[in-house]
Amino acid sequence: MPNKRRLITRRDFIRGTMGATLGTSMFGVRWAVGSEKAAPSSLVAVVRDKDVMNADLDVDFKVLQKMLDQSIVQLTGRKNSKEAWSTIITPEDTVGLVSTGHLNPTHDELVYAVKIALMDIGIPKKRIKMAQGSSRKVKRCTALISLPALKAHWLTGIGTVLKNYIMYSGSPSAYHDQNSAKLGEIWNLPHVKGKTKLILVDALYPLCDKGPQADPRYKWPYSGLIAGTDPVAVETVCLRIIEEKRRALRGEPWPLSPPPICVEAADRVYGLGTSRMEEIRIAHFGWKQDLLL
Repeated sequence: MPNKRRLITRRDFIRGTMGATLGTSMFGVRWAVGSEKAAPSSLVAVVRDKDVMNADLDVDFKVLQKMLDQSIVQLTGRKNSKEAWSTIITPEDTVGLVSTGHLNPTHDELVYAVKIALMDIGIPKKRIKMAQGSSRKVKRCTALISLPALKAHWLTGIGTVLKNYIMYSGSPSAYHDQNSAKLGEIWNLPHVKGKTKLILVDALYPLCDKGPQADPRYKWPYSGLIAGTDPVAVETVCLRIIEEKRRALRGEPWPLSPPPICVEAADRVYGLGTSRMEEIRIAHFGWKQDLLL
């Protein structure tokens, strides 16, 4: 469990630094509390297989495909992966895949596995785009699949789900002010809002300390995929894994610095989903050793 002192620090930040009277944040964003808008599903699927990588960290593509199928089936409750994907993406969509290229890159094998799955439900290859980078790319897409790799980050605390769209802001450096609390705002920009149909986190070989260069001492084979439709719930689960791994390495709490206040802000200020672990339902499948949840 997160230690009490750090939770109070986040709460005080949200209430004091970001909050203002009449339910408006200092950034002019209305509080999500009391909103009539239905929250995204807080179900998060965590699928792991200890055989997905060998001792040299080479990915077994067939095992990875099986994990991907299990993730989508667990998330949607459908009978098979093809039916499951069809509930997320339609054949008419132009799909943008948003992977991570820095610090702890998304495995190419996962990107390829997703492309195959999309083509299997009738999406032509020409309508599956690599959409990382500029706003121009995302504007051409009707659906996005976010494919970040699980990692801590030296500017945001955690640099997985919320940070994955930072280049769509047009001014990424501005979103690192105030400990990156405004990252959730990017998900509500007109060319981004409502397009994300799936968050699929590459948790095969995460990084639990922040960089700016990846230190191999803080990478480990978690051998997992984490999937959901609520970006904040998925980020919250990712944060728990990072925090618990750091605790295991030190034998005591090892708080992230800067504190990952962007996660609670994405919930309470920007209304993107739930950051409360007790409200997140985790569907776990596969290898249970060192689950960290």
